Amino acid sequence: MNQISRRKFLENTAAITAAPLIFGLNPVRKSTGYRSDENDIRVFIPLPVQVVIDDVGWWSGKDGSEMQEPYRTGINRNHVPSDYQAIVELGRALGIRPQAAMILCEWDKENILKQVPTSTWMGSEWDNSKWAGPWLEEAADIIRNNTKHFEITLHGVGHEYWEGGKFTRAEWTDSDGIMRPQAEVEKHIEYYQKLMDQHKLGSFPKSFVPAAFRHSFGPSKGLDISLASILRAKGITYINTPFRSMFNNERVQYDLFGMDSGVITVDRGRDQFNWTTFPGNPSEDLTGPTCGMHWPNLLHPEPERNMEVVSHWVDYLQKFDRKADMMLASDSVSFQRQLVHYHFTKADFKRGKLNIDFKERDKHEEIPGKDKLTIKVSSKLPLKFKSSDMKILSQKTTEKNEWIYSLELLRNFDRPEVTIDII
Repeated sequence: MNQISRRKFLENTAAITAAPLIFGLNPVRKSTGYRSDENDIRVFIPLPVQVVIDDVGWWSGKDGSEMQEPYRTGINRNHVPSDYQAIVELGRALGIRPQAAMILCEWDKENILKQVPTSTWMGSEWDNSKWAGPWLEEAADIIRNNTKHFEITLHGVGHEYWEGGKFTRAEWTDSDGIMRPQAEVEKHIEYYQKLMDQHKLGSFPKSFVPAAFRHSFGPSKGLDISLASILRAKGITYINTPFRSMFNNERVQYDLFGMDSGVITVDRGRDQFNWTTFPGNPSEDLTGPTCGMHWPNLLHPEPERNMEVVSHWVDYLQKFDRKADMMLASDSVSFQRQLVHYHFTKADFKRGKLNIDFKERDKHEEIPGKDKLTIKVSSKLPLKFKSSDMKILSQKTTEKNEWIYSLELLRNFDRPEVTIDII
């Protein structure tokens, strides 16, 4: 494109457009775009999407709730190592790190959970010898060798909470929104790490999905300490759960997330499928910034055909990443950071420059992750970008009926407002 046509193209871009994007019951601010009559340049701070898969870790697929055992995944076969590989292949195909919210009691090869009778249906008589086989090492090897595409997320030890041989839902918080006794919570956390250590699965997770989505934002009624504060002491910085079922959700400070004892808590929205849907063939729009699912939704009744289901999820999720106003988060850390920028940071296009305003974002020092963000720019003509205010770490371009540029940026913290030149 010659210099004259580029100049005219940039000078023509003027009018502001903005509209609400609705996810379920939650109004979500859509990034502002700027358009002209003849050509289009629109700049977006895209909504990030994180993939979270619940109830990973069971070896038995049986719903044991009628026998006071866990619900597990409720499928008609046992799980196998290739079910873990399915998560890895989803991540590899999309270039992301899905969160696997794991239950680990059936990984116990030393029967240490005898010491935590509230964590299993057998209590102090716990015996997991049935599931202590070579498949444990095979699955652990898949997880250890694919950390770029598999993030262990704390979900629970046994998912429920047992007293007197009977369980109540759920492991961390009961059905009235009251956190389990602090000593029990801390012991379950301690033994979750011990189970990870048995298989050399790495350091304690940084993220948490409440079992059965039973969770209270802030301290439960009658308590002085919140579950989030206990988790934060262990190093967890991020909780993912549906706000519609979360107790004390009126305390949440922002539309899609809140800060609870220094832990960012994100609204998961509604999952597309029931937890027992096996397999899932996704087609509906997302209802929040999380693509939440349960493990059976990703798997096939015949494990050797798991990739057929994975491919459906890959095609489905790629559509959102191609949108100008959305993006797949590469991992949970970039997801949190981008979501906060999506809420607070402003971007526009004027007189040949992209302008980014961090002033509102910078008012919230208690929320981490101010250093990087991604913007997307759509245009009918090809563009080039240059900035002395920010470092452009990477750039991706897609072209169909329009050019869509995805720019990963690194901030200069001396500048609350920055510009990127289109050259």
